[in-house]
Amino acid sequence: YFQPKVDMRQGTVVGAEALIRWQHPERGILLPASFLPVVEGTETAIEIGDWVINETLKQLDIWLSESGLRVSVSINIAGNHLQNPGFSQRLGELLTCYPAVFPSQIELEILETAALADVGTTAALFTECRNLGVSFALDDFGTGYASLTYFRRLPADILKIDQSFVRDMLDNPD
Repeated sequence: YFQPKVDMRQGTVVGAEALIRWQHPERGILLPASFLPVVEGTETAIEIGDWVINETLKQLDIWLSESGLRVSVSINIAGNHLQNPGFSQRLGELLTCYPAVFPSQIELEILETAALADVGTTAALFTECRNLGVSFALDDFGTGYASLTYFRRLPADILKIDQSFVRDMLDNPD
C-alpha cells in the first residue's frame, strides 16, 4: 500500500510512503503490528524487507511507464535489516533492476532506536547507501535516548520528530 505525502499548501502529491499489509485469508487486511513482531529479528524479516524494497521499485517503474509519474517513496527499514551484511549491495542490485527509477526517489526510514543500537555501523551504512543515491530519514526521533548530537553523527537527510516529543511544547515549560 502507498500512503500519499501531500503538500497541503499546494494541494499536490509530493511523494508516498510504502506500507506493508498482509491479506490474511480469514482475517482480512492486517496491519504490520499483527504480524511483523512474529518475524522480528529473523531472516524472514530481512526477506520481507527486501521484498518491500523490490515491490516499491517495481511500482515506481510502473507509475513512470504508465503515466509518467515520478515521485519519491519512503520505505521503512528495520534496524537488523539495515545492519544485515550485504544490505547496501542488495539495495544496489535491486536499484539496477529498475534503471528508469532514480535512486533519489527512494528514502529509507529507520527508527531512532534502531539507528542508535550501533551508531558507528549505522552511520557507515547510511554513507554506503547514500553513495548509491538514496536518502535517509531518521524516524520517531525523541522516543528513545537520542540527542541532536546523535543526529550529527548519522548523515540522515530528514529528521522526523515524534509528536510525543513536541506535543504541548508551547504550553509546557519543561
